[in-house]
Amino acid sequence: MHHPPLSVVIVTWNGRRHLPGCLDALVPQLPPGAEIILVDNASTDGTLEWALAAYPQIRPLPLARNHGFAGGVNAGLRAARGELLLLLNDDAFVEPGFIAALLGAAGALEDVGAFAAVLTFAHRPDLVASAGVRLRRDGLALDLWAGRSVAELPHEPVPIAGPSGGAALFRRALLQDVGLLEPSFFNYLEDVDLVWRALLRGWRSVVVPSARARHVYSATGGHGSPVKQRQPGRNPLPTLVRCVPGPLPPRRLPAIA
Repeated sequence: MHHPPLSVVIVTWNGRRHLPGCLDALVPQLPPGAEIILVDNASTDGTLEWALAAYPQIRPLPLARNHGFAGGVNAGLRAARGELLLLLNDDAFVEPGFIAALLGAAGALEDVGAFAAVLTFAHRPDLVASAGVRLRRDGLALDLWAGRSVAELPHEPVPIAGPSGGAALFRRALLQDVGLLEPSFFNYLEDVDLVWRALLRGWRSVVVPSARARHVYSATGGHGSPVKQRQPGRNPLPTLVRCVPGPLPPRRLPAIA
């Protein structure tokens, strides 16, 4: 079976307001043969119909009910054919050079399994909202570099614990090894759970500072958002129980503070 170089998985639910901006910024950057899989979580606002009319090359994946971010992503990943798999929020607007930066890093760093993009605030694109996941020793997660000026970012990829689900590139081999997102988490900390599992399996991750996207956080209130980092009652304990059988060796803690 032919494998395209890149599959982009976008999960949407009543995303008609923001999806045009997302696709308008993304599509011109895609390399030949790349595919976009639009997973529609039973929208009622005509999202899928608009997308197919505007971008008929999209592969639609309509779901009969809302499976949440994790369930929607998993459906998209199972349908994806690419060797490189990009997760992108439907309210994230990629900056020029976003795709080229991620694919360039993936080509240069063959021993790295996951690549985080830098998410900035749509209303303050000069400020970082998240550059991936930073893990604390108590199991809670924070958004890396949150509040930092974009002007202060390094120019080269930097090792991190793992990417946020809002804008993340994975090698197929990593997901085949560690599995997909935990669907019971629905919308919160599903990416942190995946980060833990990848770390425990020895996979490396980096953030690619030149790959940036503006994110309308109020539109999602969940996946890939600082909101989830303020939900201490939701999911951290199941994540620890599932993923951390004992103390992690220091070499497995590149971004745990």
